[in-house]
Amino acid sequence: SRYGPKMPLAVDCTAELIRCKVLDSSGRLKSHELILSYGLALVRFVNLITERKQKMVSIPLRQLAREVDIPVWVVDLRHELTHGKLPRLALCRKGCDVVLDWLRKMYWSRQLGNNLCEEDEDEEEEQEEVEANADLDDDAWE
Repeated sequence: SRYGPKMPLAVDCTAELIRCKVLDSSGRLKSHELILSYGLALVRFVNLITERKQKMVSIPLRQLAREVDIPVWVVDLRHELTHGKLPRLALCRKGCDVVLDWLRKMYWSRQLGNNLCEEDEDEEEEQEEVEANADLDDDAWE
């Protein structure tokens, strides 16, 4: 709220996507209304994040998305929402989850001094150890 009209894009996008998830879990909106709500949030995310990388010469959104590690299928989803037939609600929900994860990794964890990234790496290492131990257990049984 201190930023007023100059709210950081990632904060604004996160707020809109979380709002969609809250509305979805409330059960008060119809499927079509949820698709429109998720759709607007996803379109705004792709447009706002890639807009900063756009130069004087128009660069395709898919290329810009690749440069910032946004999955290409999210750009395709944005294209369908903008120019084509509205996608299924399940795809919009998945897009929201993927984009929120991207925002967490690319923005929020950096704001918190990479503490979340370190926790993720620790969890991945623990998971690898569990899987390695499971392989050892299988070998021991044989």
